[in-house]
Amino acid sequence: MISRRSVLLGSAVLAGAGLFGRPDRAPAFTRPLPPAAPVGEESIVSLDLKAAERSLSLPCFGGKSLPLWTFTDAAEPPVARVRLGQRLNTHLVNGLTRPGEHVSIHWHGIRLPNDQDGVPYLVQKPVEPGESYDYSFVPPDTGTFFFHTHCNSVEQLGRGLFGILIVEGDAPEPYDADELVVLKDWRIDEAGTGFLPFLTNEGAGKAGTFGTVRSVNGAIRPDINLPASADVRLRVVNVDPTRLTEIGVEGAEAAVVAIDGIACQPFPLRSWRMGPAMRVDLIVRTPPDGGTATLVDYFAAKPVPLARLVASGPARRQGPFDPAPLAAGRIAPPDLASAITMPITFSATATGAAVAELAGDGAPLGPLCLSQSNLWAINKASWPSDMHQIPPPMAQLERGKTYLFELRNVTPHMHPIHLHGHSFSVLKSNRRDLPPHHADTVLLQPKERLQIAFVADNPGKWMIHCHIIEHQETGMMAWFEVA
Repeated sequence: MISRRSVLLGSAVLAGAGLFGRPDRAPAFTRPLPPAAPVGEESIVSLDLKAAERSLSLPCFGGKSLPLWTFTDAAEPPVARVRLGQRLNTHLVNGLTRPGEHVSIHWHGIRLPNDQDGVPYLVQKPVEPGESYDYSFVPPDTGTFFFHTHCNSVEQLGRGLFGILIVEGDAPEPYDADELVVLKDWRIDEAGTGFLPFLTNEGAGKAGTFGTVRSVNGAIRPDINLPASADVRLRVVNVDPTRLTEIGVEGAEAAVVAIDGIACQPFPLRSWRMGPAMRVDLIVRTPPDGGTATLVDYFAAKPVPLARLVASGPARRQGPFDPAPLAAGRIAPPDLASAITMPITFSATATGAAVAELAGDGAPLGPLCLSQSNLWAINKASWPSDMHQIPPPMAQLERGKTYLFELRNVTPHMHPIHLHGHSFSVLKSNRRDLPPHHADTVLLQPKERLQIAFVADNPGKWMIHCHIIEHQETGMMAWFEVA
């Protein structure tokens, strides 16, 4: 249950109202972003991935093994690291044995060539069981990204088919530590030996179907060991198919330095709300030797501890907290004076509204609820239930021109809206103050109108969809073409 306090605090991220555990306003940071990182010489980084079912255990499984679907023989997600300018060559093998369980890889947030984007049917042939596929691209941006499959995503993500991609070279002043913080729920049955259904009618028609076990880096409330009195980078990645979180740090000063991989002007962290697929890079000044701080989720009736930050060793930093900014991104600035405005409305269909109403009344939901049409729509059109049936494009964009998308959420639920192939500037909202930043996924609040702008400089066919995967797979997905 979301408390009124949590909602108010989330909408006042920069307004200075209601600081979590801190009675006074944190100081602003004024150090400017350094220039974009230089591009190094091209070299090859190879990555071999085999999607397969493997009986594996994570610490959050309580000593039991589960039939995970993973890209490697480890239960933990693979982490690919490349430096800016390096080419990532990936060989994907589909080792899943369920008939028709095809896969592909979407490199989330990467502004790559369209034929590498990994959307089956739209830009590539799906990789059927026993087949393989090769991806090859040079990431144009530094930062924190991830990759996941883009077909039957609610189950494939739910079982573990994802990985992390880090493009290095954005820290002119090195931090004292650099740690990944991967947030994910698992829908585990009561016996702890199998999975519950990943998509439910009630969840799909409302806020999504939540996991039963919350994990950070595969563990429940783990300790993350860090140097003491240090400025450490935490790359927080929400890979969950459903859960929204509102990240905060208690017991230490913290700042946001990047959103969705791209540097922003550092600002003090009070809380930052993250939908599925969103990332945030934090700099935390750790406590002295022996001290602890807590990474928390405020999107609940009371704060939920996610992980404990444990500091040890000699002090690394002296003086006030003034985090070093990351190098500026390489995103083309939008020309707002000549921008072409397009309203994009996210809504429920008649069937979706009926399902939500039935669920709210406690009525049983059977499979016939989903039989006639999808639950969600973009500009009054739903993606067909048969995913290989490509509908007409939502829009045709002219390459090189600036577009201002006015995202309108007319539903009572939040929707993290993801744009493929581009990073956009978040401009303004009718409901809240937001810091200037780039993003590839933005969280739309109920009844919100939010403006984003970008230069349509990447030709091809690109998806736009809600990243609550049940919403995506029940209609809230469309595509546009840049030519």
